[in-house]
Amino acid sequence: MSGLDLVLILRYRKAVTYGHHVLLAALEEHETTTRYEVVFAESAAATVEAITAARDTKTLVLWSFYSPDAVALAEELATIKEQASGAVHVAGGVHATAEPVRTLDAGWDIAAVGEGESTLLRLVDQAGDPKGIEGLVYRDEHGNLIRSGKPHREPLGRYRAFPLTYKRMNPIEITRGCVYACRFCQTPFMFSARFRHRSVENVRWHVDRMRELGKRDVRFITPTSLSYGADDEEPNLAAVEELLASCKEGIGADGRVFFGSFPSEIRPEHMSVEALRLVRKYCANDNLIVGAQSGSERVLDAAKRGHDVESVRRAVRLGIAEGFRINVDMIFGMPGEEPADAEASLRLAEELAALGARIHSHVFMPLPGTPWRDAPPGDVDPETIRAVSRLAQRGALYGHWQKQREHAAQLAAAAQEHPRPGRSRTLLPLRDSRSG
Repeated sequence: MSGLDLVLILRYRKAVTYGHHVLLAALEEHETTTRYEVVFAESAAATVEAITAARDTKTLVLWSFYSPDAVALAEELATIKEQASGAVHVAGGVHATAEPVRTLDAGWDIAAVGEGESTLLRLVDQAGDPKGIEGLVYRDEHGNLIRSGKPHREPLGRYRAFPLTYKRMNPIEITRGCVYACRFCQTPFMFSARFRHRSVENVRWHVDRMRELGKRDVRFITPTSLSYGADDEEPNLAAVEELLASCKEGIGADGRVFFGSFPSEIRPEHMSVEALRLVRKYCANDNLIVGAQSGSERVLDAAKRGHDVESVRRAVRLGIAEGFRINVDMIFGMPGEEPADAEASLRLAEELAALGARIHSHVFMPLPGTPWRDAPPGDVDPETIRAVSRLAQRGALYGHWQKQREHAAQLAAAAQEHPRPGRSRTLLPLRDSRSG
């Protein structure tokens, strides 16, 4: 690869393409004197091949992954390094942000902390040299740990949502950050506990480009759909309607807009007849995802969910009455959950299933970077497992909760193997805040 200053190899995995797309979107508009090439490596073998082909050119391999995948990818990284040396492996995403030192200990050379767009641009400008670039954690030539600080947070519309150069489309990120600091969720602790919204004009620009490229479906990435345009917990339905109307117009009569369905959800207390009819008016989805998480008031309170169980019941009834199929997210085995709490969740699941909802089941995972990172993995008792399995057999429940139990155990084991210095492994017992 003569004539190049830098080769960027993306360890391109289907589960995390969006993380790479936002980086490429920032890069394609960036002017730099560095001569670089981007290579998509969709397997470990392709990564080895790309590193070998780069030969004497400075090479960065860019990884992005979630915490449940960290153990398996560390094993893959070790195999790649054995077969092809010379590249610098850079890990980004929520896991690297939450656990930068543990990420280095697992074999990566650099951990990118926080939002990566501006960090990557500076790395490219410096032809892969990390010195002086904010947002990185690495060890220098003497083994000293270098923490360069957090990168500056830009307005969400500063960079495109996906790159046009490579024609790699993905759902449009309309909101980054979340004011609901749920104790089990990584989003507010990576992107800050406030909302940053992409403007309607900026979203429309993306929709217009999608239509020009022959795409016909518009979907969104957001931690809470009906919070679009809002500054706090109160929905801004005027902003939501402006967004949906513009997107519907932009994608055309033969296109479709999906809102409040995968890959995003709606908070139960935000469900209203007015909101549901906006979705019906402009969108194609006949299903919605509602984040309930538990049927126990005590667990919801401890998790700082910000809503009660009755809000979930009301949301499901409203959604079904307006003609939607409702999928309800529930997490079993949350920290401090007692048999009575699990029973309350199962009763709620049965009640909602009888109304026509489907339960999307999860098992609690102690995700790095969250207040519950030191909690034990979700412990689901045999009777709960049997009850959940019966719901699944009836078609009233779905999800990969069995696999999540394995991931939760792996996360806990990794945390025990590499405990954070100066931090206790003790978890305070769950208690009802109303008790004082």
